[in-house]
Amino acid sequence: MQSKLADIELIIQTINGNQSAYADLVKRHQRFVFTLALRFTKSREDAEEVAQDCFVKAYRSLNSFQQQSKFSTWLYTIVYTTAMTFLRKKRVDTSSIDDEQTFLQLENKPGGFDENNAENRSRSFYLNQAIEQLLPDDAAIITMFYKGEQSLDEIAQVMGIEANTVKVKLFRARQRLKEKLERNLKHEVKELI
Repeated sequence: MQSKLADIELIIQTINGNQSAYADLVKRHQRFVFTLALRFTKSREDAEEVAQDCFVKAYRSLNSFQQQSKFSTWLYTIVYTTAMTFLRKKRVDTSSIDDEQTFLQLENKPGGFDENNAENRSRSFYLNQAIEQLLPDDAAIITMFYKGEQSLDEIAQVMGIEANTVKVKLFRARQRLKEKLERNLKHEVKELI
């Protein structure tokens, strides 16, 4: 069964003309690629566009994959560069993503807690909500490290920075994530009482 094949076997089959092998690669990685794109773009529609662009770029560049890293690391590098390019192009039409007012508005936005919805009470919900409030680089590093289970070296390769820099950025991103969680959960607790 092809879904059990390693990424590299699927890549070889794709290069040899087996289109369904590439479809298996896409199915295997699409959820995480979309999640990572969403962390950068903050918009479902934009994330879908970035993710689709990434898979097209990966398909066209499959011959250049040299197996010096995992396929997922190579693919996430494409996601990172595609998302950064997308954000630079979009920045012309919108306000800067570094605009502090935008983030103050996000931080002061009410949580919208619905006591009848179990999903809203789950850890995953609050964690994702807090990650969405982080800057795109912080959200990407947290997502790659914890959800993508990428090593510091792999993240460094994706982002084009040193592993020690990733370690520092990850530490700082965790601190900011902790602050967001504390702020969000404090707000939710007040609404419950």
